Order: sequence, then C-alpha cells, then structure tokens
Amino acid sequence: MTSATIQPRRGMHVALWVAQILLAAAFGLSGFAKMTAPIEQLSTMLAWVTAVPEWLVRFIGVAEVAGALGLILPAATRLQPGLTPLAALGLTTIMVLALLFHLSRGEVQALGINVILGVLAAFVFWGRTRRMPISPRSTS
Repeated sequence: MTSATIQPRRGMHVALWVAQILLAAAFGLSGFAKMTAPIEQLSTMLAWVTAVPEWLVRFIGVAEVAGALGLILPAATRLQPGLTPLAALGLTTIMVLALLFHLSRGEVQALGINVILGVLAAFVFWGRTRRMPISPRSTS
C-alpha cells in the first residue's frame, strides 16, 4: 500500500470509530434513562413515554444499551467483531421505527435526532460490513 491509499483508509477507520463512540454514548445514556428512570420523570423530556406501555419503554432502553455495548465491545476486543455491524443495524431499525412512530403522532420536532442517529448507525453498519470490517482476534 502506498501512503496515498493508507490515508483514506485511516480516515474511514477514524470516522467509523468516532461514529461508534458518539452513537454508544447517545444510546447508552438514553437507554439507561429509559431502563431506570420513573416514567413520570421521563415524560418531562419524552412526551411519548406516556402513550405506550411501560414495559415497551423499558424494552427500548434495554435494546439501546445492548446496541451501545455492541457498537464498542466486540470491535474493541476483536472478539466476535461481526456483532458490531449487527448492533448498528439494530439501532438503525430502532431509529426507523422511532421516526415512523413520531410521524404518526405529528411530533416533527423529534424527527431530526432520529434521522441523525439513524444515518450514523447506518453508516457504521455499511462501514463495518463493506469498507472497514474489523478482523477477529487470531486464535493462535
């Protein structure tokens, strides 16, 4: 490889890691709040939580935390790194569903964050499956 081909690959690698870290922070914090905060407290920040069963809010929180962990741990440890793009795909799916839910309720102010997080998660899925997959740790 020449230095001309190494630089773009390094840039893509860095961009993917930055996206993974930002997504993990956003979904980790949001998911933890959905898992642990009282619904009344959550409803002051997220009006939709009173429109769905509590178990669904908690389930979404668990899924977001699992996705956040899946974005970082398999890639960082190189143990089962194929789980990282699957986590990104799962988070993309959550954001598509959230976008549709908010559209159905006329909550257009919530769409921006759904689009941004969804596009970032889709970028990680694409990048970690097509452009820069992480190789598993060698077993020797």
